[in-house]
Amino acid sequence: MLKQLKEDIQAVFARDPAARNTLEVISNYPGIHALIMHRVAHKLWEKDCKSSARLLSTFSRFATGIEIHPGAKIGKRFFIDHGMGVVIGETAEIGDDVTLYHGVTLGGTTWNKGKRHPTLEDGVIVGAGAKILGPFTVGKGAKVGSNAVVTKEVPAGVTAVGNPARFIYKDKVTENEEEQRRRNYAESIGFQPYATTSDQTDPILEGMRVLLDRIQNNEARMNTLCQRLSLLDPTFKKQNQEEQPFSEEELKIIEEVRRECEAQGSSSKA
Repeated sequence: MLKQLKEDIQAVFARDPAARNTLEVISNYPGIHALIMHRVAHKLWEKDCKSSARLLSTFSRFATGIEIHPGAKIGKRFFIDHGMGVVIGETAEIGDDVTLYHGVTLGGTTWNKGKRHPTLEDGVIVGAGAKILGPFTVGKGAKVGSNAVVTKEVPAGVTAVGNPARFIYKDKVTENEEEQRRRNYAESIGFQPYATTSDQTDPILEGMRVLLDRIQNNEARMNTLCQRLSLLDPTFKKQNQEEQPFSEEELKIIEEVRRECEAQGSSSKA
């Protein structure tokens, strides 16, 4: 238990640059307070002292604003930053080196007994306000962006953003590049706060940008083809090249999407 506590405190220093010393962490971090009380409550729960376990978890919620059911299984070096409003359900399972921010819910979607809460594998980061709902797995090293709502399995290593959540897949890297990434992780504060970075793009907007560019390119090629055919057959243009312009409403939608894509592209480059 004491060894586990030391590891939990070290996790705070590794993931929060504001942490200055051990006394400060023990005194002022509600995530640590909630975790210590949960570890005791979970032991009581496992020994079938369920009423005592629930009383301790209720006190913990009152004292820290973090609600962790004593039945939840939590691994090593778990860190809840800020903490207020975090809810972790009874059948939730959390691996090692997992980080949650304030307002996160690991909830269920059914009233039936049995497994109904998510499983977070090692190294998962869940941003502020995210909701992970259901008895599925969030894969190793995955990230859930702030305010995302996740209701299906998340593959290892991807980032889930939006409501409903969409997946951003990282580019494939070589073994050496992956090893270098791990080394950089160990040498720095080692993680992406709130599970997102400024260079990530919304996959839906990115897809729309590509489609708009392709449509524009195809229209230009079609116009060139029609012009060439008109030279061969003067009646062709009259018969087949009647323009069908976009309506005013359609143009507004296209322009709005294009502006959104351009704004996102500019922020990524910055």
